[in-house]
Amino acid sequence: MARYIFITGGVVSSLGKGLMAASLAALLQARGYKVRIRKFDPYLNVDPGTMSPYQHGEVYVTDDGAETDLDLGHYERFTGVSARQSDNVTSGRVYQDIIARERRGDYLGATVQVIPHVTDEIKAFALADTDDLDFVLCEIGGTVGDIESLPFMEAIRQLRNELEPFQTLSVHVTLVPYIAAAGELKTKPTQHSVRELAALGIKPDVLLCRSEHEIPEGERKKIAQFCNVRQESVIPALDAPSIYSVPLQYHQEGLDSEVLRGFGITDAPEPDLARWDDVTDRYFNPEGEVTIGVVGKYVGLQDAYKSLNEALVHGGMANRVKVNIQWIDAEVFEQEDADITAQLEPLHGILVPGGFGERGSEGKIASVRFARERGVPFFGICLGMQMACVEGARLAGHTAASSTEFGETDEPVVGIITEWMTEEGLQEREAGGDLGGTMRLGAYDAKLSANSHVSTIYGGATEISERHRHRYEVNGAYKDALEGTGLVFSGMSPDGLLPEIVERPDHPWFVGVQFHPELKSRPFEPHPLFDGFISAALTQSRLV
Repeated sequence: MARYIFITGGVVSSLGKGLMAASLAALLQARGYKVRIRKFDPYLNVDPGTMSPYQHGEVYVTDDGAETDLDLGHYERFTGVSARQSDNVTSGRVYQDIIARERRGDYLGATVQVIPHVTDEIKAFALADTDDLDFVLCEIGGTVGDIESLPFMEAIRQLRNELEPFQTLSVHVTLVPYIAAAGELKTKPTQHSVRELAALGIKPDVLLCRSEHEIPEGERKKIAQFCNVRQESVIPALDAPSIYSVPLQYHQEGLDSEVLRGFGITDAPEPDLARWDDVTDRYFNPEGEVTIGVVGKYVGLQDAYKSLNEALVHGGMANRVKVNIQWIDAEVFEQEDADITAQLEPLHGILVPGGFGERGSEGKIASVRFARERGVPFFGICLGMQMACVEGARLAGHTAASSTEFGETDEPVVGIITEWMTEEGLQEREAGGDLGGTMRLGAYDAKLSANSHVSTIYGGATEISERHRHRYEVNGAYKDALEGTGLVFSGMSPDGLLPEIVERPDHPWFVGVQFHPELKSRPFEPHPLFDGFISAALTQSRLV
């Protein structure tokens, strides 16, 4: 029988509910329990796939092709449990399903209402596919009091009544701010937030109190008294020096023990935190450092490249080095007075990440050219690989080489893919069709050339599976021209039609991939491509 932990937030957003959920799940997992985490997002988008990264951060893609909230990346990185499409639901998706049923006449003439139809749909989502689990953690996006989150709160209230005693538990994440002018921590925002939650019929069992300062015992007691919880259930959550310190920090504060007590579990085994001790040791005790330049489009918001940032950190852990990341706006290199050499020469590696649209594309191509000519380790991901192929085509004499994503071109080295094969069969798309959910999404197999550089990186493997999110592909008609410049197609789709990986064997480390390897990297299992890239950057650091 699965037990359910409902995680809500109050006072302000961005308190770290997703990180808290991931950390608690990791602690329960370390005690031997099977866990899964789910995210309820109250916004009306069906999924975040069509949102600007500046609105919602990166879009995290699962193996089964779901475009989901970036918190699912935290969930996967901390637990190693691959997320599924059923692990992220939005108000938009809930209403879309209900309206589709109403149009079919499935409700037999009944008036369709928030209660019971919307809340029943949310409850069904929470309860689905949980038979083999010990704990299901359900994080509610937004903050208590948001109009759009009310149906989710009501669904939680109903579930807490409908499920067995000791089968559900509520964790509320709040803020205990420090007012510098008064020199005091203030507990009143937490009190008001808990009162707001109680007004919705939900009594929190555990309070996780975010604060920049230590919360004295007297303040914890005050919070417990006013919020109707045990003092031991008021868990301080101070700012941590690294997100990878958070599981250990929460364990020291007793979060997992208090949660288990709330379920009436008193005989749980002690957690095996050895791998988290190793992760933090590698993070805080590096034996060197490298500087990586990420030349991208959305560098103004690091959450837009959240998984990429963490995968680079993981590569550093694998090599026991600190990775200093320089975020470089690709548009800077498109200015007439741009000094590309001055910005890129001090770097030990250059990475061009994925993205959409023409803005900054010439700056990315210039970065590829610099890395190729100077022998600097280069890693191109998705659009980054496509720009490497455009740069290679221009080197081969196709001076007008471009992507059809950027407009009409006589040299379409990169073009929109209108059909591709999956396990379900042929997938087709119209160039002028809907944007949402129409990309090549999820895990796809690729075949690697034997004795290639990437095959060596993958431990000699000749077949791999990686996650995709893109509408455009490198045009195979330019394969011979590109290979004539030394850019080898070392990974292809199983049918041999779609390029997956390119590399330059005569370069210290030059790899472009059509997929997103950052989505499968873990702190305790760094992705081999990021491990190899940081290793090459470390070698480069000793040469400059």
